[in-house]
Amino acid sequence: MNAVLGIDLGGTNVKGLALSPASEPLAEVDEPTGDAGGTTWRDSVRRAVARLEHELGGRASALGLAAPGLPARDGCSIAHMPGRLAGIEGLVWRDFLGRDHPVPVLNDAQAALLGETWRGAAAGARDALLLTLGTGVGGAAMVDGRILQGHLRRAGHLGHVSLDSRGRPDIVGTPGSLEDAIGECSLGRRGGGRFASTRQLVEAYRGGDAEAARVWLGSIDALAAALVSLTNVLDPAIIVIGGGMIEAGDALFGPLEERFRRHEWQPGGNCVQIVRAQLGARAGAFGAARHAMDLAKTAAP
Repeated sequence: MNAVLGIDLGGTNVKGLALSPASEPLAEVDEPTGDAGGTTWRDSVRRAVARLEHELGGRASALGLAAPGLPARDGCSIAHMPGRLAGIEGLVWRDFLGRDHPVPVLNDAQAALLGETWRGAAAGARDALLLTLGTGVGGAAMVDGRILQGHLRRAGHLGHVSLDSRGRPDIVGTPGSLEDAIGECSLGRRGGGRFASTRQLVEAYRGGDAEAARVWLGSIDALAAALVSLTNVLDPAIIVIGGGMIEAGDALFGPLEERFRRHEWQPGGNCVQIVRAQLGARAGAFGAARHAMDLAKTAAP
């Protein structure tokens, strides 16, 4: 069949989509990721592909994969993913899945941005940033219609920009990073142990708790400063904010917009849009499928 599959290997679920040649969704599956019940992440990916092709009634013509970590230079595997998904480093997906054509691999955040600029909140944009706010801070950048990947495919790790040269090192060694300033991974320290989750912090903030306001708005100050800086470096037309933290709604986007506008450089009165991600858990799968479609077109005679 001429359908294209997009598979997003996440920490808790494998998301799969089958798209028609006209890019319309034909089938969608979810498989839990992990080792529960003897199931490994490899089994989950295989099963997601099998279920999609069963619904299609035949083998798809192309397949793309999104996964955490740094893709190899040839784009056929993940080269660096320490501490998670044991065995993923160096796994060539074409061989593993028994395909006739290469299975291109994108970093999951890069795939999510590709999905959002194709079918989501930034549809049609050629210059865009994506940040996912949750336990950590993920990110990706598109400039002049191309996802930035860089020398080691490390480009777009926006959560690891430094906001305080004297701050404590984050997970990759960056001092005073954005991830450390707003990610739930550091909330216990930032909140003095009072808040078990960002959801609880936001609820306390909405209820008028002064300490919650200090912690939450301080985090948003850091986010706004990072976005202003990234805007000056990469010049996006639109910034997409995703991840679990967007459930805070106006408690996030209201103060973020105000603080960002206060410091934004606006040449000719032009302002950057800040929008909420639309595709949710499907973004990476859409992006993986689009990446596979683009490469298939390039390879066609």
